[in-house]
Amino acid sequence: MEPRLVLLDLDGTLHERGKALPGAARAVVELRRAGHVVRVFTNTDSESESGLVERIRASGIPVALGEVFTPVVAAKRVLPPDARLLVLADEPVRDDLAAHAPLAGPRDATHVVIADCRETLDYRALDAAFRAVRAGAELVALQCGPYFRAADGDHLDTGAIVAAVEFATGTTARVLGKPSQDFFRLAARDAPSGVWVVGDDRTTDILMANTAGATSVQVRTGKHHDQLHLVDLPHPTHTINSVVDLPALLAPA
Repeated sequence: MEPRLVLLDLDGTLHERGKALPGAARAVVELRRAGHVVRVFTNTDSESESGLVERIRASGIPVALGEVFTPVVAAKRVLPPDARLLVLADEPVRDDLAAHAPLAGPRDATHVVIADCRETLDYRALDAAFRAVRAGAELVALQCGPYFRAADGDHLDTGAIVAAVEFATGTTARVLGKPSQDFFRLAARDAPSGVWVVGDDRTTDILMANTAGATSVQVRTGKHHDQLHLVDLPHPTHTINSVVDLPALLAPA
């Protein structure tokens, strides 16, 4: 098989509740040895690009800057540098975005960007976002997941906060993360002969890949079990037990 661009989801595929899944690091190494281009492709919106790379590397999975694609990275590519941002996010992401474009208040913002803000969210911040969008700022969601899985259980995700501002303003957010096709195109730049998307979530990973005409691979880890009863979700091209089985799936017949 010719070399492929392999976009690997992080939570639920390489990691499970914050820790690397057994064999995940070895699978990444084997894919690269086979000549494939590997990128971690995640909706994580709670960390800066450099901070996330450090965390993944600390778990034993070999990645470098430029090999991890997140909605934060996408935002820095699509938001104009002359934008004025009102950001609902915790400090690492807010600072990362502020290095790209200046922060502003509700009256002056051109874009309202919502990301993971579990440490800083309060009514005043929501009200500021509401006022800025009503004043004409574009509403931008780094991702719209309903919940995420952590070591201590499941937690409300960014999508719920975005939904509150959408409801109050009658506005639909521009979504930068999965399953956005803009996100796919940005991450799949300079692809070799084909793109494979590997993930646990049929509402994001598989939906995005199928819509783009990429090869989709679902792992039976992460959110896979949560979605077994959802018969109307898209179906993957392939299903494997875990990312450990991916190098064999991509090996020449």
